[in-house]
Amino acid sequence: QRRRQLMGPREEAAEYYRGQGVPQRMEEALNTLFPLRPADLYGELANYFSKFSKAPVICKVVGRKVLDGVGQPTLEVEIYCTVKNYEKKICSTVMSSHSQIPENALPETTEADEKERNDSVNTAVEWVNGSLNTTLRDLKPTDQCTVDKMLGEYFTQRAEEKKEIEKQEEEEEAGVTLALTSCMPSATALPVGKKAGKRGKKASVAEKTIPPAEPLEPVLCGSLAIGGTSLAVAKAGATVSCIPLYLHIALLKHNQDLPKEMALPLPMVTLLNCEKNPPAKLKLVKEVMLIPPVQLSLKQGIERVLDVQKEFMRLLESPGKVQPSPQVADSKKGKTQNAGKKAPPRVLKRISHLGCLITGYDSLEQPLLLTQTACSNLGLELGTDMYLGINCAAHELMDYGKGKYEILTGMFKSPDEMVDMYVELINKFPFIIALIDPFRKEDRQQWHNICCALGSKCYLIAEGAATDISKLKTDQNINTPTCSGVVLKYVNQTKVSDLIELTGLLDGQRCVTILGSPDGESSDDSLVDLAVGLGARFVKLGGLSRGERVTKYNRLLAIEEELAKNRTLR
Repeated sequence: QRRRQLMGPREEAAEYYRGQGVPQRMEEALNTLFPLRPADLYGELANYFSKFSKAPVICKVVGRKVLDGVGQPTLEVEIYCTVKNYEKKICSTVMSSHSQIPENALPETTEADEKERNDSVNTAVEWVNGSLNTTLRDLKPTDQCTVDKMLGEYFTQRAEEKKEIEKQEEEEEAGVTLALTSCMPSATALPVGKKAGKRGKKASVAEKTIPPAEPLEPVLCGSLAIGGTSLAVAKAGATVSCIPLYLHIALLKHNQDLPKEMALPLPMVTLLNCEKNPPAKLKLVKEVMLIPPVQLSLKQGIERVLDVQKEFMRLLESPGKVQPSPQVADSKKGKTQNAGKKAPPRVLKRISHLGCLITGYDSLEQPLLLTQTACSNLGLELGTDMYLGINCAAHELMDYGKGKYEILTGMFKSPDEMVDMYVELINKFPFIIALIDPFRKEDRQQWHNICCALGSKCYLIAEGAATDISKLKTDQNINTPTCSGVVLKYVNQTKVSDLIELTGLLDGQRCVTILGSPDGESSDDSLVDLAVGLGARFVKLGGLSRGERVTKYNRLLAIEEELAKNRTLR
């Protein structure tokens, strides 16, 4: 201290810079750059010295309420870091909104869900701007494990607080009920009791027919904050490391050991969203999806899907006319399966929120034969040049009064009859290589039966029938119900580390991983990078319309081009 007081400003500055190694590094920089004589000398000096600067750390996390692709409120999270002594915005991410309410829900149920979603987004914004902003300050955005651990602890704390509040409310409600009961005279209306007993007996018979519906998994109000912040930090980590997000995710999954080659997921492109309201009769099919063959590049596959989509639209614009295919003339019998079939009546070109055409049909075969005709007209053969996948969304079809699925208006089938129907369907249309949600998750025996019958012929995939990611991660029996693969969606409290851990478990069980878009998609394309980095087998992004859907396909095409350029595309 005394020595410093005796020193002048020049001597003090010289000692400070020597202590930081500045003269030595300045000499090294000048000696290195002089032979190169760069056009922008000061720019090169800045680049040279930047590698000695401190690693960026998070200084601020900002949450904001925005709208998703279907006009629903959702959460945007921005990450700011201290970079070379200055605060700098690194990136932002917008979460996709997800609802567990089926499309055919009652209006009052839909309204309640919208109110709950709005409250959840508002709470998420408060969490991000409040506690999470403080908790994550000074952490490195590249330290995903630490960030996700802290986010998980925060979520657990909030969940415990909610349970405690609910417990107190139940105790108070029970006390009020007990007080009211003690003040009321006892009821002895025997006739009413008998009738009630009979109704209960009927209900018990229905319950024996099928397993009762499991309650919806509770979603903690504000949980979007956890998933949104985790993904935003992952994007920030990739940005400060100057690598694409998919490479950053792959490094995290493989403990910083980057694979020599990376494969792209096959796209399941939604061609048709089947309307289930009258006058349409078909209820079993929610989506008809096109899956290009693996031997095509992604670019070639997307182009082929677009060709089929255009031909499909052309066929729909020709009401009441017989649609011949080139195979008709070549067939020895003079006709194919769809010869003589009339096209459906003219439809309006309505685009679904899934980014595809939405129209209704009267039978299960109708959209399949129409797709087959569209491919045939282009000289393509289903089962060789293109494949189909069907999203049945069976959990939306169950009539609990009858204990059966309503596959067509007024036509019902028991779960066991559904197994036989699917076997017949795949035998008749062997180009269908994926069935998504052919049953409710509660019909575990039928899942097992259909896997035994069709497991070698097509993928049997759980989407709505799959449980929450956090439960899948902790459940030792991941394949409950028994299935070939699972559609994973990045929603609510899902963290990047959760996806990395879960896909590792699924890979170990040889279970196919599909990353899927939620219904309320946003323009954020991070899902594609997650799918590539995690090594997903398929990606389910919806159709090739609507900006929030197309931007993800464009990102997938850009990654293919980049991997091909770097010669790391498998």
